[in-house]
Amino acid sequence: MADVTPLGPLLTAHLFPTLDARLTDLLRSLTPDDWQRQTIAPRWKVKDVAAHLLDTQLRTLSFGRDGYAPPPAEIASDRDLVAFIDRLNAEGVTVYRRLSPSVLIALMEQTSREAATYYASLDPFAPARFAVSWAGESVSANWFDLARELTERWHHQQQIRLAVDEPAGSIMTPELYHPVLDCFMRALPFHYGSQLAPPHSAITIQVSGDCGGDWHLYRSDQWVLTTEPAGTTVATVTIPQSIAWRIFTKGIAGGDARKHVRVTGDAALGSHVFSMLAIVG
Repeated sequence: MADVTPLGPLLTAHLFPTLDARLTDLLRSLTPDDWQRQTIAPRWKVKDVAAHLLDTQLRTLSFGRDGYAPPPAEIASDRDLVAFIDRLNAEGVTVYRRLSPSVLIALMEQTSREAATYYASLDPFAPARFAVSWAGESVSANWFDLARELTERWHHQQQIRLAVDEPAGSIMTPELYHPVLDCFMRALPFHYGSQLAPPHSAITIQVSGDCGGDWHLYRSDQWVLTTEPAGTTVATVTIPQSIAWRIFTKGIAGGDARKHVRVTGDAALGSHVFSMLAIVG
């Protein structure tokens, strides 16, 4: 890997106040019918997604900032981790969707302010409490865990916007969406780990649109995500920014995504990206 430069840290703590302010503005604008609209998350309506966003932020403050240790869970595999997270999420949604919209929004505002202060206080290069498992890490730096959290809050807010036909432009901006995409792409080396290619082969993932960009996956002794083209490009994948977030968060079926995505070169190698997830689940 000496001949390429891996991607550096992605610092996002300063983006949470803006993203969460857009969320509370959105929630205030919803009608009673809007709160009950179905989202692209099969089990969740709009209010369920809002409840989930409140629950995860409360958990962050409790477990992270306050060092509260919940009852230990036996996690011996990735499947155990997914089951554990799914259970926590379901429990939180069950509790907080009981709240009135006005109470939910008020709590969201308060927890968002406290969470933003907590995030800003963290040393971005210190070990995070939780590793980013979908990138194959057993220990992650705080900057990566915060970027992962940004992607969670961004894509769930976008699910609400999609459900209520709210124009996506208010969070689909270079300031907010490009870092989300950049964080998602950090899963590429792990996801492609079992894919074989000749040494010095490269795959380019392009996200078209003003929030997108190019990411380069280079093969030496292993796959590495690089800052610039290197080696011989054997596949190029071009994804519209409107659906990129949905591909990596189980928001669109692979067959439907393929209708909008262009793959040139090695089709099998390029198309492997369709099965990549940048969420736990």
